[in-house]
Amino acid sequence: MTKPTEGRLVWNHSTHISGLIPVLERLIRQDGIQTVTPGQLGRVKGHCPHLQLRVSVPIRGGFKVIARQGKTVQEVFILTNLDQNQLQEAIAIAMKK
Repeated sequence: MTKPTEGRLVWNHSTHISGLIPVLERLIRQDGIQTVTPGQLGRVKGHCPHLQLRVSVPIRGGFKVIARQGKTVQEVFILTNLDQNQLQEAIAIAMKK
């Protein structure tokens, strides 16, 4: 029996939301996740006290996820063969410590 291959975390930015990388590292270990790419950082008016990851919109081959903490927001692009509900469940599992 072959071991499932681990997904890949792309390091293309020097800055990330605090606590995001450990969550993404747990996420890429789950079946069905191929590539996770953190994207652009931005600022928002609302305040989100704890790190949140929310599936936003489908993209070719996966989904865009919005990560928020405090007044900072960051796009995360996830290439996966999971559907939106399965991806949300995988994110929930990765968010648990």
